[in-house]
Amino acid sequence: MNPRIENLKEYILGRNHHQWRRTPEQTGISALSETFAARGMDPIDRTVEMLRTLLDAETPVILPGEKIVLTRTITAIPDIFTQAEWEEIKKTHYLHEKGTLSNLSADYATTLNVGFGERCRQIEERMAKNDLDSGQRHYLEVMLAHIGLVQDFIEKYAIHADNIGEKEIAASLRAIRSDKPANFRDALQLLRVLHFMLWENGNYHNTLGRFDRYMYPFFRNDLDSGYINREEAYNLVTEFFLTCNKDSDLYIGMQQGDNGQSMVLGGRSAGGEYLFNELSEMCLLASCELAVIDPKINLRVDSQTPIEVFELGSHLTKRGLGFPQYNNDDVVIPGLIRKGYSPEDARDYVVAACWEFIIPGYGMDIPNIDAVSFAKIVSDSVDTLDKCATWEEYYASIEERIAVRFEEIRLGHRNLYISPAPFLSLLMHGCVENARDITLGGKYNNYGIHGTGIATAADSLAAIKKFYFEEKSISAADLVVALKNNFDGAPELYEKLRFEAPKMGQDDDYVDSIAAELLASFDKALEGAYNERGGIYRAGTGTAMYYINHGVGLPATPDGRKADEVIPANYSPSLFIKHKGPVSIVKSFAKADLKRTINGGPLTLEFDDSVFRNEESINKLALLVKSFIVFGGHQLQLNTVNRDQLLDAQKHPERYRNLIVRVWGWSGYFVELDKCYQDHILKRLEYTL
Repeated sequence: MNPRIENLKEYILGRNHHQWRRTPEQTGISALSETFAARGMDPIDRTVEMLRTLLDAETPVILPGEKIVLTRTITAIPDIFTQAEWEEIKKTHYLHEKGTLSNLSADYATTLNVGFGERCRQIEERMAKNDLDSGQRHYLEVMLAHIGLVQDFIEKYAIHADNIGEKEIAASLRAIRSDKPANFRDALQLLRVLHFMLWENGNYHNTLGRFDRYMYPFFRNDLDSGYINREEAYNLVTEFFLTCNKDSDLYIGMQQGDNGQSMVLGGRSAGGEYLFNELSEMCLLASCELAVIDPKINLRVDSQTPIEVFELGSHLTKRGLGFPQYNNDDVVIPGLIRKGYSPEDARDYVVAACWEFIIPGYGMDIPNIDAVSFAKIVSDSVDTLDKCATWEEYYASIEERIAVRFEEIRLGHRNLYISPAPFLSLLMHGCVENARDITLGGKYNNYGIHGTGIATAADSLAAIKKFYFEEKSISAADLVVALKNNFDGAPELYEKLRFEAPKMGQDDDYVDSIAAELLASFDKALEGAYNERGGIYRAGTGTAMYYINHGVGLPATPDGRKADEVIPANYSPSLFIKHKGPVSIVKSFAKADLKRTINGGPLTLEFDDSVFRNEESINKLALLVKSFIVFGGHQLQLNTVNRDQLLDAQKHPERYRNLIVRVWGWSGYFVELDKCYQDHILKRLEYTL
């Protein structure tokens, strides 16, 4: 690693830049919302004043050796509404999470390719037309005001750079203040500005999208012209990656590390060309060498992807980063088209904060609006088992319960309100043309529903089908009593259900077909349903944090799981199965028609780090991943862990500040997680190759 980059990494991971941080209270801006409320200000106008006040309070900081700058110094973003105002909004509206815009993929390319000056001209040209009402005209004025504030902030940083003798940085900043970037470094600096400003505007889980696609022209032009060489380009990539880690602990998420800074590499173009290029490879190499949590890499692959790409990804797995996450174009693209996305947009998909598939620049989808617990649905159905004469009748009742649960979810999400986001709207297609905030709707307005505990549910149903309906070796009454008593007094039944029943992940068609049917029923329940914005609903196999929430209070289940045991994260086998190795796992979890659960949700596998002591391990892992893709799997994420190390980290967190693990759809530092998430990772199965 270049010494400059190495020193910068140590500076950032050492938290040395935290010395400039101040709270909103310390800067006197914590009561902004009260001021806005007292003035009776319109929400759109509040966004401008909030950004103006915040950027005025931010202190320009240039770290030693930096070339790509901007660092957060205010520890929290002031809200535009008071708590009382939010409570009033809640009386008549549904709020998703914080009620602010999140989990979108912005169109960075347009602004990168033309610059802020041209974006202002486009807005002014739109304002000159006579088809706008006063509200629309005012909205465009607010957009212009946001750009002006960003340009002033760039100049503020440039002046600071001049004052400390950093003339190159000052020149780079002034070069992109109004004009489009002239080179790769300036393009990375402008991207840093755009991404930074999304967070400063209170938006969160801001992805970086198809970085190797929109940055590649700048990269290629500099190399071809001789302006920079490959080593210089690599150093710029590694530095940009480090900028994503300067402020990530300040970003909103369920846990620290859950910040949505995902990046997508590879994949197909609209014409079918595979886009993995020299910049894609450089990103993987940089990520592997840096070994930091951001950006979180997603690889788009398919059955024709060269094995060398999977090998590059496997080096990151060996490094213990918990990424890349693999996404199968052979499944995802037709799945999105099936749900109404245009072929062009489907081929341009990216991954949201965790794994959900979204369309950059066009999607106002909320891909994580709620979740169905398959495990709870099956658990709740056991009491009615004796009322069903056949397996088919019993399964029909399960399918009906899925439909009922979905309808409850659908009815709970009425009259959505999201606070306005003019700057992010600038980076979304159609918002300038329509003089309309993206929060009011985009080209796609679909909602994603997670499906949790699929293995627990499928295993439970397989046990019921086999032992109750077919073999008739257990009675409904005995099963009900055993589950209510957490198997106390029923050791033989416990052993039978836990160890003799078929389990998903053992490449057993008996149970795998039930899982496939469950997912098909989930998709079927959502078919024909529309939300209030005209969007459809997408079924998914992910869990997010629900794998903890949906396990709490869940009674013992017919798969032999006790009440105090957790359910698996995402689309993964139960944690206590007798597995036959990772090949059987990937076969089991690729059998369903995963184009029907296109909200996403990866198969998650943990490997003991000892598997990488063999020189052939990288190739073996690459072949395993490609096999999953060829079999028809949709998503895969891999963790490399050392159980003894994790246990020691719980006891001595100060020794393991930078120990990385994959949590549910993102990677974070193990010692910064709540203990429930740490414990779940410790309980997951560890595979060998």
